[in-house]
Amino acid sequence: MTPNIYENWSRSRMSRITPAQAKEKPELERRVSYKELPEKYQNVVVGCAECHNMRPDQHKDTFDHQGARVHTVVTPADCAVCHPFEREQFSRNLMSEAHGNLENNPVYADLTQSTNGPLTFENMALSHGTPDAQTSADSCLFCHGTRLTVEKFETRYTDIGPMEFPKISGWPNQGVGRINPDDSKGSCSACHTRHEFAIEMARKPYTCSECHKGPDVPAYKVYKVSKHANIVDSLAHGKEWDFNAVPWTAGEDFTAPTCATCHVSLVTTPDGRVQAKRTHQMNDRLAWRIFGLIYAHAHPKSADTTIIKNKDGLPLPTALDGTPAAEYLISEKEQEKRNNTMKGVCQSCHTRGWVNGHFDRFEHTIETTNHQTGVATQIMARAWEEKAADQNDSLFNESIERRWVEQWLFYGNSTRFASAMMGADYGVFANGRWYQSKNPHDMLELLKVKLKQAEDKESK
Repeated sequence: MTPNIYENWSRSRMSRITPAQAKEKPELERRVSYKELPEKYQNVVVGCAECHNMRPDQHKDTFDHQGARVHTVVTPADCAVCHPFEREQFSRNLMSEAHGNLENNPVYADLTQSTNGPLTFENMALSHGTPDAQTSADSCLFCHGTRLTVEKFETRYTDIGPMEFPKISGWPNQGVGRINPDDSKGSCSACHTRHEFAIEMARKPYTCSECHKGPDVPAYKVYKVSKHANIVDSLAHGKEWDFNAVPWTAGEDFTAPTCATCHVSLVTTPDGRVQAKRTHQMNDRLAWRIFGLIYAHAHPKSADTTIIKNKDGLPLPTALDGTPAAEYLISEKEQEKRNNTMKGVCQSCHTRGWVNGHFDRFEHTIETTNHQTGVATQIMARAWEEKAADQNDSLFNESIERRWVEQWLFYGNSTRFASAMMGADYGVFANGRWYQSKNPHDMLELLKVKLKQAEDKESK
């Protein structure tokens, strides 16, 4: 009925190697992390049943199917039977909490409503309604992940007769922070696409581009115009590279980094020295969270960012004046540790002087973009103070407020990503420094117009 699913699976490593055989590999070559495995799984390849019959009592979407108890949604908790270490690392990753971090933060919920909510024009004013579930699932929650809830079981007529299936709200979805029917969080298939689950796909930048294309997170666009991507496009397509090798050896298997090289993969030198251990906690090589909210800042300690409260009382990692909510963010010592890990990856190809120079320049960009955002925020604060905008109904629903959002969400982020990955033009004219400079001028002019209008109205 779905031949391509079968063909994909038949090309997968799991269709050819049993978990017991995978466990016998040398440590650096091993792709499983279980200590103990139930006997029934050890000496059979991982097929349809091994995933879709796994832990049926924990799945609210389990149903009877051809004499078996099957569930539709395979979750990280199922994958953890063979990959517990990877699942545990992912649970500490911001991605694993992406659904709740968006939906349960009133500031971000306000932003999504101002983005997705249907507009109403009345009495020369616009208002935003509440976005419906389908719109949310097709926009922000496509990447952040929906909540999958079994609404009911229904009969459908198939080629082999009537069969009963669960009707799941929020499905289909493979967002990284998806809330699953077994109450687990995340989707391994966001990166390791069904049903081949290839490490090769997860290592190629196109996979990351689904959610990191911008303008708020322009990682892929920046990468595509970098020297690194130029090398990848010139050489990797010529089959000189091995995207399946474990460990991944710099200089032999690849000669320029992809997203996974820097953030995820086990990277070694040709003589077997480990440059960076494999990780599924995507930020443990990152000292800085350059996704400005509202300023770039040290990474949060917890993957659940809804617990953060800044000095303004808002659930944001920095106050409006840029003061970090330090107790919720990693320490300078931890930042240095993460920086050193990332620098180790860079030093697979570059000298220490080159690497240190790059990081100095990057951290200077963090300072300058935060400064430019600070200026725009001062203008925004003045608008609120002068009642030229109302921050009590929403922070994001008026023209000047939306320009302020673009200052940090688009222009600040683009500039920092460009500096981090050497994609220079995105840091200048393509949503970069030009717009971070231009935008405060536009905001100020708009504020002056609003103040003049208020003055004229009062004088009448």
